[in-house]
Amino acid sequence: LHQFISYIDLNISLITMTHTELSRRKFLKQALALSAVTAIPSFWIPAKANAAPGVPRISANDRVNIAFIGIGNRGGEIAKELYNTGLCNVVALCDVDMGAKHTQEIISMFPKVPRFQDFRKMFDQMADKIDAVTVGVPDHSHFPITIEAMAHGKHVYVEKPMARTFHEIEVMMRAAQKYGVVTQMGNQGHSEGNYFQFKAWQEAGIIKDVTAITAHMNNSRRWHGWNPNIKHMPMGEPVPETMDWDTWLGVVQHHDYNHDYHLGQWRCWYDFGMGALGDWGAHILDTAHQFLDLGLPTEVNPLYLKDHNPFFFPMSSTILFKFPKRGEMPACDVTWYDGLDNIPAVPEGYGVSELDPNIPTVNGGKIQPTKLNPGKEIYSKELTFKGGSHGSILSIIPNEKAKEMESRLPEVPKSPSNHYANFLLACQGKEKSRSPFEIAGPLSQVFCLGVLAQRLNRKLVFDRETKQITNDPFANQMLVGEAPRKGWEQYYNV
Repeated sequence: LHQFISYIDLNISLITMTHTELSRRKFLKQALALSAVTAIPSFWIPAKANAAPGVPRISANDRVNIAFIGIGNRGGEIAKELYNTGLCNVVALCDVDMGAKHTQEIISMFPKVPRFQDFRKMFDQMADKIDAVTVGVPDHSHFPITIEAMAHGKHVYVEKPMARTFHEIEVMMRAAQKYGVVTQMGNQGHSEGNYFQFKAWQEAGIIKDVTAITAHMNNSRRWHGWNPNIKHMPMGEPVPETMDWDTWLGVVQHHDYNHDYHLGQWRCWYDFGMGALGDWGAHILDTAHQFLDLGLPTEVNPLYLKDHNPFFFPMSSTILFKFPKRGEMPACDVTWYDGLDNIPAVPEGYGVSELDPNIPTVNGGKIQPTKLNPGKEIYSKELTFKGGSHGSILSIIPNEKAKEMESRLPEVPKSPSNHYANFLLACQGKEKSRSPFEIAGPLSQVFCLGVLAQRLNRKLVFDRETKQITNDPFANQMLVGEAPRKGWEQYYNV
């Protein structure tokens, strides 16, 4: 936070600002005048945002009044899933491009619902009518929207990964605790079979003494085939007439609009996205991370980066994460593989690589099966497990060992609710969200460290206690990243 404050210029001109903008700058100036660690003052947010943690603000019998922020592509799919639970009323729609083709389906579903292009204006006008929001937008925009929502006392469902930098996630976890709201990261497999099976098997001692995990996502990615020898970011193009490009950029320093940043292409660039690891890591490693209490690594080593460049992600990556001994659990190495030509070896008796049929569509299309589908292999001192992504359950390999263990396997309970219903029921105080920020945050921070190692192409040594990189001062500064654009500084002051 202190690093960000050094960037903030309080002598900005207020002459041409709107009343709303002026209020936000006034808030920032007063907050910084108090101290570097002063919380967001209550005059900026509704009084109910200061309610005690764990206190539901919605009657158990009332539907949740929800606003969808990001209504195209994946954001639209989230909106439909939540609406289909029958547990919510849709009270607002927000997207930076309400005229785009990909936003029209949700608009047509809720033609009378108020629409906004700027989430800040939506909260200024409708905060008292909203109980919860979804954040289905590019990775770099998760942070400011989520902070704004929580500061207004709103429950938040945010897509994975939680944010783009290690520090942003740290602030989000702190804000969730401060404001006592319900949070849920959108790794929907965390409410399906794999979650309940892993939990039951770990509690029964079937999964124990894990020493290594191999995780892999070797399907084609958007940047595959791009020229890795580019010397600069894409040149500017005219901004689509219906698009609010300034709000799309959010906290990130200015970039001229280019179509290769839009419609999912943001995932390709370090400045905006988190690559294959940020996209799929949570769907593959989430349960292992939670139930094996992995926490944060002590070392992140990029073993192989094909066509590394400073702008977008490598064509293939192998990244080794080292986690120390935790209580009675031994040290564990997690190795991540992505790229079409970077398929890891699998153990003898692996069998068939299956694709989870419940994987959501990507821009309306299903992911295509490959030789080795997204998943993981888990190696313990006695047993080896294989699993897929999302909600796919684990199996013991080889087959002979699985049959031998069959009578000793515990019964696995069925999920009482899917990930979307779980969030809304948590808003009503009926359930606890399964992927709240205190669980999803450290997992997302693991991916931030992996992406930083990819970007810098060097080994990082990490202190889990101080949450600092100890062998590379520049990399340690990158845990925070670049200063936010002027006008977006206040989101870091929680």
